Amino acid sequence: MAVETIRELLLPAAAGGRRGRAVEAALRDAIRTGRLAVGTRLPSSRDLARQLGVARGTVTALYEQLTAEGYLLSKHGSGTRVAPIDDPAPNPRVSATKSPTWEFDLRPGLPALSAFPRAEWLAAEREALNATPDLGLGYPDPTGHPALRAELAAYLGRVRALPTNPDDIVITSGAAEALSLLADALPDQRIAVEDPSHHGQAVLLHDHGLRPVGIPVDDKGINVDALSTSDCSIVLVTAAHQFPLGVALHPERRRHLLSWAAETGGLILEDDYDAEHRYDRPALGAMRALAPDHVAYIGSVSKVLAPALRIGWLIPPRRLRDAVARVKEMHDLGCPPLPQAALAHLIATGGYDRHLRRTRRLYRARRDALIEAITQHLPQWQPVGIAAGLHLVVRLPDGTDDVQLREKLAAAGVHAPALSTYSHTAAGYPGLVLGYAALPPDRLRAAVERIASAG
Repeated sequence: MAVETIRELLLPAAAGGRRGRAVEAALRDAIRTGRLAVGTRLPSSRDLARQLGVARGTVTALYEQLTAEGYLLSKHGSGTRVAPIDDPAPNPRVSATKSPTWEFDLRPGLPALSAFPRAEWLAAEREALNATPDLGLGYPDPTGHPALRAELAAYLGRVRALPTNPDDIVITSGAAEALSLLADALPDQRIAVEDPSHHGQAVLLHDHGLRPVGIPVDDKGINVDALSTSDCSIVLVTAAHQFPLGVALHPERRRHLLSWAAETGGLILEDDYDAEHRYDRPALGAMRALAPDHVAYIGSVSKVLAPALRIGWLIPPRRLRDAVARVKEMHDLGCPPLPQAALAHLIATGGYDRHLRRTRRLYRARRDALIEAITQHLPQWQPVGIAAGLHLVVRLPDGTDDVQLREKLAAAGVHAPALSTYSHTAAGYPGLVLGYAALPPDRLRAAVERIASAG
């Protein structure tokens, strides 16, 4: 839509008092419904203020608010544009014959894809390509681009208190391939997984020859006593932020788990999937730093940047490193080097840290909006696991059938996974697992209102 049409689009909704709020609401609605297309450049704050007859500071404030909510992108030198919206409201002009989509998709696991730093990533890709010699376009090092392994070693030491050598790191196609490589490098045996946990991981491990066994999780993390009697010599844990319950592994349980590994020769697979996202508690160092001979560390950019990049890393114990590297080479000869070089550049120049600081603020605002809406509209529901991450769990009143509730909400246009569907054997409390990172605050509030009316 041309810039000149903005005035006509907003003025009807902006009439009357409290014009700043009215303009903000009208602009937000125009973006959500598609009347302002993605990429549309908005007038400068001075121009729009003059068109609407409001103070320039009013327009600046509403631009900043809508940028924080993810509706707008503001970049120095290129103005303010409409951002891609991860879950837009339905557009009534779209043909009804198209496949239906969720009006409110609260699945966990996705970051705010509209916040991806496109300009910085493009600059990093250009720099990577320009700096790559001709020989660098041949078959890559199967363990990963040397520059990325070096940058990751420094980053993990600084951010996750994890001292490591670049030669210990194997770059993978996301965390899923890291698990696959480990499973293929290990003999056929039982592996303990948290209960509840991500079912997809258990399926992956099973398909690669391991036999998953569920071990209960409570408010202190995995039950290490139950692990000790399980006849498992490998365990997969999300110690920094348990998925899906959101608890951190209690320090006493950490010590107990590390003692179990040392005494039995067991192997701990530490899935550090979103440890950088924390709001109300200090960072927890990676367990591998305390027992590098017994812990394989797994990470990726999927929750910080985007899953589509398919860049992850694995730091196995040194006794397994060569076996993992051989499996990786046989699997695909190595990950594409140019995206790895781009990520290395982004980390080295501070772009990765800057993006993380921006999204922490964004996600905290979205989390707070979701909690406030739940407190207001569903006071009998108890949010848990709220101190970190990109999702939370709401504990439902005892006796609630969360699967039945999930289906009821689905019929009302809300995708809210049931907590019980993440369980392997244990019968925990009923709940819903709600991702909040991908939706702006007003959409989260609207989703809770819809849940309250439908439930």
